[in-house]
Amino acid sequence: MPASVRNGCKGAAETAPKWRLFNLRSTPQGRPAEGRRRLLRLMGAISASILAILLVAAPASQATSPSPTPSPSNQTFQNNISGFLRDDTRAPLADVSITAKKDGFTGTAKSSANGSWNIGVPDQGTYTVELDESTLPEGIKLAEGQENPRQVTFSQTSNLSVIFAFGKGIVVQQQDFGQNLLNRLVAGLSFGLLLALASVGLSLIFGTTGLTNFAHGEMVTLGAVLVFAFNAIGLPFWLALILSLLGGGLFGYAQDRGLWRPLRRRGTGLVPMMIVSIGLALAVRYVIQFYFGGATQQLPFAQSPEIQLGPVSISPNNLWSLGISAVVIALIGIVLLKTRLGKATRAVADNPALAAASGIDVDSVIRIVWITGGMLASLGGILWAYYRPGVTFDMGSAILLLIFAGVTLGGLGTVFGALIGSVIVGIFVELTTVFGLAADLKYVGALFIMIVVLLFRPQGILGRRERVG
Repeated sequence: MPASVRNGCKGAAETAPKWRLFNLRSTPQGRPAEGRRRLLRLMGAISASILAILLVAAPASQATSPSPTPSPSNQTFQNNISGFLRDDTRAPLADVSITAKKDGFTGTAKSSANGSWNIGVPDQGTYTVELDESTLPEGIKLAEGQENPRQVTFSQTSNLSVIFAFGKGIVVQQQDFGQNLLNRLVAGLSFGLLLALASVGLSLIFGTTGLTNFAHGEMVTLGAVLVFAFNAIGLPFWLALILSLLGGGLFGYAQDRGLWRPLRRRGTGLVPMMIVSIGLALAVRYVIQFYFGGATQQLPFAQSPEIQLGPVSISPNNLWSLGISAVVIALIGIVLLKTRLGKATRAVADNPALAAASGIDVDSVIRIVWITGGMLASLGGILWAYYRPGVTFDMGSAILLLIFAGVTLGGLGTVFGALIGSVIVGIFVELTTVFGLAADLKYVGALFIMIVVLLFRPQGILGRRERVG
């Protein structure tokens, strides 16, 4: 070989990109027919496995999970007011009458043998709930200071839990404005951080692909549903948690590999892809409803009494949610800022073509982002199921607009912007009740704040120029 040719080859080798993400090399365009068939078989197996778990879990949950006994009105309404009646020794109180009233509607129920009761109501809002003290067992009285009747208001869920305290010597203290404000602030921070888990995943996907994924709410739902399903078939709770996170990541991977990647390679526009995501969201939502059902189910340890930490009253579940969310988000930030994968992800988000020219396997980065986004959404769904509390087939879609609000408020495609925006939305949603805003307008208020901020700063709080993640 002539010396000039050898020198040219040597120079080309020296100037070629010296690193690729995890040594994942770009694959040539197109895939052999056999590879496509294997992929379709894999996706079919994943779908069949999830459906089989839901099929097994549905009857198992009815047999093993105690739930409040429905009143006749509950058969026609999706919104429910429910609770458990237990005395100061934790013994259930049966055959106690409870009434819920609002705008001419009256619903009644009697507590069952395990103390549970449930009243179906036509819509959300503020109801007057009254316990008929004449139906209490002999010697049982409401605790001192316990309001009866009392005003209760729906929050972010279609199921409202109402607790009555019983027992001699027990005093129910009413919170003053300052204490209530502090409690709502902590609850809002907890809600905002669990929103941030889902928002960060959505923001990563948008940043690397430009896709506005309306099926992200169903990824949130899937996490909670899988935990319930795995637990219902007898798996330990910790194993159910791990498998649900893996299932969320697998669902994200299957979406990208089977749907979004082929559409990207065909040059499909972002608007048609967004419309496809809406169709996917509807399909997944009602498949879950078909197998899971329309009732509200509870995860293990969902009902827990509040504990007092100084001036703050908080449930252990919300406390765990705060800690888990903060740790996971901190880890995501470290990965994005300090690791090779994080730098590659940010490079793809900034300029995919330039990232590919630099030797980064863009498809591999996007695939990892989808897996991560699915796992974060699943974790957010699990925490959301404890915050509500309850698991329903549409629980993810119920907060999808708030997730979008957090992402848009913080800055589209910016991870830390999604975190800041979600925390603002969560705190605002919880604080509205303190200042007298109707519960039905909670979400409207959060979206209004987003609109006001975007009027003065269209790129969001952390715009493109200030992007750090």
